[in-house]
Amino acid sequence: MDMDKLLAELPQFLILFPAVASCYLTVKNRMKYSPAKTAALCMAVILSYAFAGALISALFSIDESVILLAFPVLFFFLYRRTVDVDLSCALSVYTGVCAIETFPVQFGYAFDAALHPSSGAAALSTEAAFFRLGLSLLMLAAFAYPATRHFQIAVDKLSFPTFWYSTVPLFLVFYMINIIAVPRSYSTLQAGRMLWIFPVFEAGMFVVLVAIYVFFYRTVIVILERSELQERTRLLEMQARRYQALQDHMRQTARMRHDFRHSVCLLASLAEKGDMDSIREHLAEYEISLAEHTPADYCENAALNALFDYYHEMADAEGIRTDWHIELPKPLPFSEPDLAALFGNLMENAVAGCCTVSEKTRYFCLTTEVRHENRLYIVSTNSFDGKVKRGREGYLSTKRSGRGVGLASIAAVSEKYGGCAKASNSDMEFFVDVVLKI
Repeated sequence: MDMDKLLAELPQFLILFPAVASCYLTVKNRMKYSPAKTAALCMAVILSYAFAGALISALFSIDESVILLAFPVLFFFLYRRTVDVDLSCALSVYTGVCAIETFPVQFGYAFDAALHPSSGAAALSTEAAFFRLGLSLLMLAAFAYPATRHFQIAVDKLSFPTFWYSTVPLFLVFYMINIIAVPRSYSTLQAGRMLWIFPVFEAGMFVVLVAIYVFFYRTVIVILERSELQERTRLLEMQARRYQALQDHMRQTARMRHDFRHSVCLLASLAEKGDMDSIREHLAEYEISLAEHTPADYCENAALNALFDYYHEMADAEGIRTDWHIELPKPLPFSEPDLAALFGNLMENAVAGCCTVSEKTRYFCLTTEVRHENRLYIVSTNSFDGKVKRGREGYLSTKRSGRGVGLASIAAVSEKYGGCAKASNSDMEFFVDVVLKI
């Protein structure tokens, strides 16, 4: 085997490095391993594939572009195992990167056709290989900021598999067009004005794809803003309900204060008669009447108090026994919408889980407490029927495809505040443990 030929084939595979790095930009917060460990793993895979591909190409004179085509399919399995996102999201990000990475390849062929007009794609020159590597690195640098600062929001917050899946065919169309458009012989590019029409056409397609990415991002932002608005509206409705309950309580206590003089007269009359049993009975009824009309105070935050009150009423309506002990730090060191999302999803899932069993076995225990002065611990336990769906990324939704939105939201809030969230279950109980750093 000619060692020089083997070494000449290796530069063709260098483009794999920036391509693989691009796949992790938008999911850097959802990586299962540390960046160093992930980079080492990817490096080992790329180098092994590059040397194996170069060896096969040198020994059997197989076009290295054909060998490169097999890499995206094979690498996706590794990519899937190193990121903690739904399959729909992983496919969308991965195919999007594959589509964008075909453009440096095409421009490399145009560059090679200008240098070596009698050659073809099957014999890409070393100069062209480094040219497309340079273009790929420039694209990586250009897209690094928007990918990690903006598109990452979509990955972290958007949990709609249907939306993610809908983008995959579009990205594959661009990918396949560029694969089909690879000029096997540069003589086709020398005919007429094709030598400059080809790169102009590719540049136009590149602009269109970037515009689609921008449109996709704006659509995601609109969806997230609408979702956040709906959540805030629901929270405001809960606060309005609690305000109404407080108003009713104030009117009730005003009537009770007005009628209290009659109770005093009755108690005085019973005392003169020495009827202590009747006095005790009247006081007990009065105490029960006060307790029935007093709204519970779970914490000092009005919005969260309304949230707890709302789900407590929901639990009571479903015949769920509740045992709640709520302690929150003062002042509240977390964003109110974040805590509302966390507790809202936690309580909604727990109530829904309780409703899967008979009413006599329904119970929901919730405890929050501050420990070590810098940790908020949240422990939730509820009864359920024991039926769960699990995937590599954890619990899956039993209502729709993909990961459960509620648990994903809880995990996202906990990670935002440097904590963690863990869900587990037995045959009859579901547990969620959350820790937030104060």
